[in-house]
Amino acid sequence: MDFAAELVDQNRLFADLTRTADPDADVPTCPGWTLRQLVTHVGRGHRWAATISGERSQVVIDPKTVADGKPPADWAAAVDWMATGAQLVLDSVEKAGPETPVWTFTGPKPTAWWIRRRLHETVIHRADAAIAAGVPFEVEPDVAADNLSEWLGLVAARPATDDAPLAEGTSLHLHATDHNLTVPGEWILRTADGRITVEHEHAKGTAAVRGKAADLALAMLRRLPADHPGLSIVGDAAVVATWLDRTQF
Repeated sequence: MDFAAELVDQNRLFADLTRTADPDADVPTCPGWTLRQLVTHVGRGHRWAATISGERSQVVIDPKTVADGKPPADWAAAVDWMATGAQLVLDSVEKAGPETPVWTFTGPKPTAWWIRRRLHETVIHRADAAIAAGVPFEVEPDVAADNLSEWLGLVAARPATDDAPLAEGTSLHLHATDHNLTVPGEWILRTADGRITVEHEHAKGTAAVRGKAADLALAMLRRLPADHPGLSIVGDAAVVATWLDRTQF
């Protein structure tokens, strides 16, 4: 997958959607936020990632300190401000060098890591915006499946904890049912020493969730209920409920 091209495309779709929506509309899947706050979050996040990459930073930078981190008051201008952020990420990665290590949530990674991260942040917040605006959300199966893979990688990078999303000895199998996926579409999740492990394989889990990649990703990131008609749960449903309850971040 061309993450850079996909980031530009998804960012454009996000801008097109929010431009014609009510900036004061509540975003149910981001409690307490309006669409204006969602657009600010995405636009500032792009600039934050661009700053980290551009400065080759080895430490976290406060998002509130990044240059041009506040959108204009005018809604159309605010959306335009957000829309320019994706290219800032790409330019900063190119300038620094895509293999140059910088700070990330998961330890030092090449600057190119931020392109994929910003892509999937944009995808999921485009879903939030669609829900807020009451319009359908559509995303290509490959993008949705990689969105889920990327997010599961973030979960697996979290420090060990006594209340891991999966109890020791249990497992969760996720299976995207789309045909002709060109990226991994199956995941088996387990716990080892308090940390989540993720493998791409077909394996029987204590519980399994099956459905199209888009529905599966949205459900695992709590944008759709687990009992959505497009999904099926096999095995111990309590395992799925616990997973969802303990991965809210």
